[in-house]
Amino acid sequence: MKQNKYDDADFFSTYEQMPRSVKGLEGAGEWPVLKSLMPELRNKGVLDLGCGYGWHCRFAREQHASSVVGVDISEKMLQKAREKTDDPLISYLKMPIEDINFSDSQFDVVISSLAFHYIKSFETICKKVYANLKPGGTFVFSVEHPIFTSRNEQDWYFDDQGNRLHWPVDNYQSEGVRETTFLTENVVKYHRTISTYINDLIGAGFSIRAVKEPTPTHEMLKNLPEMKHENRRPMFLILSAEKL
Repeated sequence: MKQNKYDDADFFSTYEQMPRSVKGLEGAGEWPVLKSLMPELRNKGVLDLGCGYGWHCRFAREQHASSVVGVDISEKMLQKAREKTDDPLISYLKMPIEDINFSDSQFDVVISSLAFHYIKSFETICKKVYANLKPGGTFVFSVEHPIFTSRNEQDWYFDDQGNRLHWPVDNYQSEGVRETTFLTENVVKYHRTISTYINDLIGAGFSIRAVKEPTPTHEMLKNLPEMKHENRRPMFLILSAEKL
């Protein structure tokens, strides 16, 4: 059974209040770096895995992509995406990312934002994406950083006064399930190392083009003082790869 936490009413209502839900791409701290790794999208066929509200799908069309397909397991997410989308060249499909079954060489670009740490086998996804991409196609995605996902707790270590002392890392080399809290309790994530992300891409046939660990922009640090803590440990890992 694939995890579909976003159709849980309590979870989704909390998610709706997040800055990235309200402000879209401008409210996503990792967006400037992810955007910088996007290839030219004009006249390209784009697939968005774990499309959520469809922010990236609509961005692709704003960049004149020829067609965009967004995939998500959550009906609530897709309902929001359809409400926000008025474009016949964007289509949304309800299915788990693990079950995608598109034609070989169907897309020029495959993107994904903060979805793969909910999926058990990244290796399988890499192989499917590689098959779905045209030669020369780009695969660019973000995940929660392995330093962030290594522990079940996934939180700072605080002193008695509530000050953030450090971000603990433990069991980093022990890949697999992490039962943690994100917005609500009982969220299942899959921890894997940086080397696994990279080697699974290489094993599928990809050439690595960029590996990024983004930090908050100057504007975010200015407007949101709490963001200063995001410079103390990486929260996101972003990779760009090419099918040769």
